[in-house]
Amino acid sequence: MSYRVRLNVFEGPFDLLVYLIEHAQMSIYDIRIAEITDQYVKYISAMQEADINVSSEFMVLAAELLEIKSKMLLPQTSIDENGTEVLDDPRTELVERLREYKLFKTISEMLEERFEEGRAKLERPQEDLSAFTGEPDEYLSLDMDQFRTAFEIFLQRKKNLEEIRAHHIRTEKQRITTEIRMENIRTFFRERELKEADFRELIPNKKDKYDVSVTFASVLEMMKENRLDARQKRLFGDIIVKATDRLFEQPAQE
Repeated sequence: MSYRVRLNVFEGPFDLLVYLIEHAQMSIYDIRIAEITDQYVKYISAMQEADINVSSEFMVLAAELLEIKSKMLLPQTSIDENGTEVLDDPRTELVERLREYKLFKTISEMLEERFEEGRAKLERPQEDLSAFTGEPDEYLSLDMDQFRTAFEIFLQRKKNLEEIRAHHIRTEKQRITTEIRMENIRTFFRERELKEADFRELIPNKKDKYDVSVTFASVLEMMKENRLDARQKRLFGDIIVKATDRLFEQPAQE
């Protein structure tokens, strides 16, 4: 049998043995020891004929394989702790050594791959950032009172953040359309029988920017429909909103 495999592919005798087993599509737990031994010995012989220096490790494994092959020809039995005769498998120790070898080879290949990946990356030299980060061990030097104060500040910030989130969710649910706010403005003038009012009186929640915006947009829309009028005597001054006759006539038309 000829082998078209370069010697430098194999790092040792177990590397060659694993290759032969996998090439023959065998499981390491059920090695056809006679077939594998013959292939291994033939490969070693081919190396010697090619005047390739074969290390003693290759020869030692070859001897072990021949010994296992000879043991497989005769039944090997032993007595277990219960006094029962059991059949021993001469391949057991070899299988364990192959398992360990494959495990360490896999780990070695993974580490080598990561090493090569790391070599391909360029890392920026570490810089001194102490001028920007302040005292690195600032909190390590705090006494109990200072630490408690710092922790209370942290809790307060967390509470404030939760309140902001809750307000945001509540605001999202409570946001109304321009049409609804326009109806609210009509109701405001009709129920109070007012002709004019300060713009701020039309805003239910004066601290809510969205509420202010939707009210302002509603007033502009109603001015466009000639239901409201507005005046402002100076820049950034108070806005006085005045109801037109059409605003009060609207219910009869609707």
